Amino acid sequence: MIRRRALLAAPLLAPGAVPAQEAPWPVKPVRILLAYPPGGSTDVLARALAEALAAAIPGSSVIVENRPGGAAVVGTQAAAVAAPDGYTLSLGNNQTHAANAAMVRDLPYRPVEDFAPIGRLAEVHHALVVPATSPARTLAELAARGKAGRLTYASSGVGSASHVIAESFVRRAGLEATHVPYRGGAQATTDTIAGVVDFFVSTWPQVMALVKEGRLRALGIGAPARLPDVPDVPSFAEAGAPYMAVDAWFGLWAPARTPAPVIDRLSEALPKILAEPAMAARLASLGFTPAPLRAAEFAAFQRAEVERWQGLVELTGIRLDG
Repeated sequence: MIRRRALLAAPLLAPGAVPAQEAPWPVKPVRILLAYPPGGSTDVLARALAEALAAAIPGSSVIVENRPGGAAVVGTQAAAVAAPDGYTLSLGNNQTHAANAAMVRDLPYRPVEDFAPIGRLAEVHHALVVPATSPARTLAELAARGKAGRLTYASSGVGSASHVIAESFVRRAGLEATHVPYRGGAQATTDTIAGVVDFFVSTWPQVMALVKEGRLRALGIGAPARLPDVPDVPSFAEAGAPYMAVDAWFGLWAPARTPAPVIDRLSEALPKILAEPAMAARLASLGFTPAPLRAAEFAAFQRAEVERWQGLVELTGIRLDG
């Protein structure tokens, strides 16, 4: 910990500069812009990371600023046009920095070119959940209900990963279903518990505790096999829907042209933070799997994911006006 703090506290020197003339970084609060409302999976991860970064960056604080709206476009655009001075970061995911590139018409930011990748943080599985009172106890039974009459399904927003995955299920299974979009996963989860909608494809951290408590029933999860803590929940592949196994991933970016020394120091620090026993345990308790990638590897991964989501968008036909 001491070594890591010293590393981040070291002054960031421009080429040819005299060390005594350079100000240390940071000298004011660092903010993480988040394109989602409080309470969802991305918000939970952002606040855990902000706390860890604040402990790792002496003399500063790290705050999370929620900027939801517009299929996560509003907050992500705000990060794209922020001053590239190392004091604004963007915590996003497969939607903000991959799916929207294929889905949103006239996207006001470029998910690749307008950002400097710092590192991938974690990934989580998606799960399809129904109210505990639902008569459907398997994915096949839910599909049968959808063929007999129209279903309703929630998502965390139009064009979100939960929307795309659920719609792929609806189309491949030949169901009749009405999409009910929400502004984030928290209210979608609440209404699924209440039976307002028939099903919801959610990130596992959002619904994990509720499934274990019996308030929701999971009919499938995007893990390679059944998870030890919920052995009664089949994988999507086991349930006959392998195409639904689309993991969510999360990463940290800065605006393009942020000084390379800032990017490099943060990129080096993130894997160490994620490997700390307390942080790893906290993420595991929330349903996240640490999946660190440093800046260069993360940049290549992101480009591949942009291509992958272009295929998913073509399958579902989900596009947004931006």
